[in-house]
Amino acid sequence: MHACAEWNNPTAETFFGTIKPTGQPAILRGHAGHWPMTQKGLESADALVAYLKGFATQAPALAFIGPPEIAGRFFYTPAITGLNFERVKQSIGETLDRLLALRGQSRPPSIYAGAVPVRSHLPGLEQDNCSVLVDPAGNNLISLWVGNRTRIAAHWDLPQNLICVVAGQRRFTLFPAEQVANLYVGPLDFTLAGQPCSMVDFHAPDFEKYPRFRDALAIAQEAVLEPGDALYIPSLWWHHVEADQDFGAMMNFWWRDGPPHLISPMLTLAHAVLTVRDLPPDERARWRAMLLHYIFEENGDPFAHLPDHARGVFGPPTPQTFAAIREHLVASLKR
Repeated sequence: MHACAEWNNPTAETFFGTIKPTGQPAILRGHAGHWPMTQKGLESADALVAYLKGFATQAPALAFIGPPEIAGRFFYTPAITGLNFERVKQSIGETLDRLLALRGQSRPPSIYAGAVPVRSHLPGLEQDNCSVLVDPAGNNLISLWVGNRTRIAAHWDLPQNLICVVAGQRRFTLFPAEQVANLYVGPLDFTLAGQPCSMVDFHAPDFEKYPRFRDALAIAQEAVLEPGDALYIPSLWWHHVEADQDFGAMMNFWWRDGPPHLISPMLTLAHAVLTVRDLPPDERARWRAMLLHYIFEENGDPFAHLPDHARGVFGPPTPQTFAAIREHLVASLKR
């Protein structure tokens, strides 16, 4: 395992000009150290909770609650037919109060509220706790994460991610997207929190059952964040997250750089199950060549020899083009 690259509170110019173009995760030490959230967290958990509750609405937010036996590892039941925790809807204030009440217990239930939308559930919080790396007027999502001792299975996120720790310590283990075969991913359509995750228990990996996980660990990157530190995670990087204290909090920013018409490529995987996966091997190999040529442009622009008006749906993107593609897909799936 390798240490993640570190920068000491980099400027926006350094982030966008040097760090982000590498396509690698990076620790940004002290990036959120000046935030009121961080300062309150350094004062005490009680001070941070009081600060957050000053913004919180009564809107219900999803919280994961598991029995002491799971030791913070939110996961599947052994037969992968259910989950080892409950999904509960309650206000963020209720979750925060319960976390405070459980401090000091040797075997508390595991509690985790993730991806709580800040703009709707804690309006105004982002104004005093913002990042110079995120356009406030851009198409981004800001979320709050709170919990006690927790272990979140390795997963990926579609957007880019800037995670800012404001209380407690967080340990991330990160893998590039190409390690998907070595992480032994669970169901794609029955997930813990929306994204597929690794089935490997990072605290006790079963190398007989998951032998290629050794190869993943050999190139993994580790990032340990203290209050005020941030971590940049590029799109599709797998990350396992641990918290080992009885109260912790983070705020993160998600955004995508692609054009507005883009939707999740996970839909492509699902569609490929219907159209490509079960073809005879020789025919599937031919379609692989077609996809590499037309979609991944392995041989350069596949339509460089045609004028724009003759490229059809592969021409310059327009709202009309993508509306036509969607209509065609919907119609074909209804047949």
